Amino acid sequence: MRIETNDPVSNPSRISYHRCTVDLADGKMVFEDVPCANLEDVLGGFGRSFQLLAERQIREAYCLENPLIVNTGLLTGSAIMTGMRTYFSGYSPLKHSDRGLPAAMWSASSGKFGYKLKWTGLDEIIFEHCSPTPVYAVISESDQGPRLELKPAGHLLGLTTHEKIMALRREYPDAHFAAIGPAGENYRANYMGAVALSTENQLKSGDDKCRFAGRGGMGSLMGYKNLIALVAQSRDKLDKPTAEIAAINKEIVHGGGSTRFQPIAQGGNGGTWASYEVLQAFYAVPENNFQPKGNDGVEQVFRENVVKDLEVASAGCFRCGIRCHNNIYRREPNGGKGEFLAKFDFEPLNLLGTNLGLHHGAKAGELIQMADNLGMDAISLGTTIAYVLDYNQRHPEKPILNGATFGELDKIKELIRLAGTGQAPEIGGGSKRLSRRLGESGYAIQVKGLELPAYLPETNPGYPWAIAGGHMSMGTYLLLVRQGKTDLDYWVDAITKTGLLIVGYDMIGLCKFVGVPIDHPLIVRAVKEATGLDVTSEELNAAVRRAFLLGLALERRQGYEKSEYVLPSMVFDQPNPNVKLPKFITREFFAALQERVWSVFDAELPKLS
Repeated sequence: MRIETNDPVSNPSRISYHRCTVDLADGKMVFEDVPCANLEDVLGGFGRSFQLLAERQIREAYCLENPLIVNTGLLTGSAIMTGMRTYFSGYSPLKHSDRGLPAAMWSASSGKFGYKLKWTGLDEIIFEHCSPTPVYAVISESDQGPRLELKPAGHLLGLTTHEKIMALRREYPDAHFAAIGPAGENYRANYMGAVALSTENQLKSGDDKCRFAGRGGMGSLMGYKNLIALVAQSRDKLDKPTAEIAAINKEIVHGGGSTRFQPIAQGGNGGTWASYEVLQAFYAVPENNFQPKGNDGVEQVFRENVVKDLEVASAGCFRCGIRCHNNIYRREPNGGKGEFLAKFDFEPLNLLGTNLGLHHGAKAGELIQMADNLGMDAISLGTTIAYVLDYNQRHPEKPILNGATFGELDKIKELIRLAGTGQAPEIGGGSKRLSRRLGESGYAIQVKGLELPAYLPETNPGYPWAIAGGHMSMGTYLLLVRQGKTDLDYWVDAITKTGLLIVGYDMIGLCKFVGVPIDHPLIVRAVKEATGLDVTSEELNAAVRRAFLLGLALERRQGYEKSEYVLPSMVFDQPNPNVKLPKFITREFFAALQERVWSVFDAELPKLS
């Protein structure tokens, strides 16, 4: 970015970002410095890309007018810890209104790709139209500035995400990579394709340790465009931290906000895996299609039990001291560490394990690795398969697909393989489409066409107002567990004020595991020290809120009626007696919540043409 002012609010046009627009149809490219129109442009991420998406009214996700926008945040590539995020935005093939119109979406990922992309000198790439043949894009630096080349990708077709990345690694040893898998290549039958981003650990070890931009099918959109991979090639340019940045990074690691994500050896809870124990105290771990049994079965995948048979190693992203990753290895007969099995994060471990009736670490690990290699969103995949298993259990006389039910590992593996290779469009199209076709939509754990993550919907009435990724764009998902409050005023405030601010991290380039609100003084200090920009907490709050409201307005323009902002009917019709949390989400409560929340948001929604 070019920064010629320290006041991004009053003078945003004196700050510009460097963009390349690529016409994949003919290979033409335009590089330009784009003046920022507002603080959202300055911060970047979806706050910038959604403004472009608002200029386009898209009726089909797979159409030439639907762009794929790849960008970074203001602090991506900086010395601020976790400043590595990359964002992929477009109109989603998966998330859609009842009218069938696609929703604007973004998906975020870590990995070192974001650093490398920023260091090439580019802040944003817009891929327009479709390539007539499979290609990959090489973004690199030169004496004349950033450059971009499109190269034939035929040799990459059919490879797993990891195989693609390692093949490109041999050709570009100083680069990092973003690639789709077979699911994205089979975009016609799979709308939940993800984008895999390379990590330092992966490239050094040779093990499949990608991170993923998973939500909303951005990998499928890449596949439609015949864009198979991205290569970001640059010298490492990470500045030595100043004394103030060192102090900020120390506060991120030791200030308390990120503690619960840190390894046990650092005094933390061992990454997101620890959510199992937190939720199981209330029998609130999703099980068998989000229907906990009220027993101790899920405790088999607690860390203390998994380490009896498997090796667990903590790791972190590039230059990140939080170290939230848990890499799982098989154990050799002699007791040593064997081959790499999978990464254990709470969402994939639950949704491809416990929620499918598999209370076994190694079995869940097999499914996680299959999903990663095929390049599918673990959340949408696991939740959709759980619906299939549930349906088959309730309808043994007329099962669908291969008849799989809960706990049947081999049959579930077959479903994943078929979905990832484009042979099970029933799964690849997502749970909303499938459940409507079967006439049993109440059991599909989705909101607005996007599958929910691994937190029970009856614990989070804020889900319907998330604008992307469920819990990652509405920060209300653990409030009931942590605070136990059920009154209407509390939840209206949680949704319309604090909960929505979580999306700010998907603008600025930092990971949400920094662990403080986006308008926290720590973030203000980070922006000032890394960029020289003066911005107040109030200004950050206002910009993030405007970005969220634009996302909500885009949903409404794409056909979403207020009646679609609702939880799965199972929550209201079949409250689970096993969950040891207040059962307060009745139809009456939710109707009152809808009215109150919309009375706040309606007054602020921007007008879109």
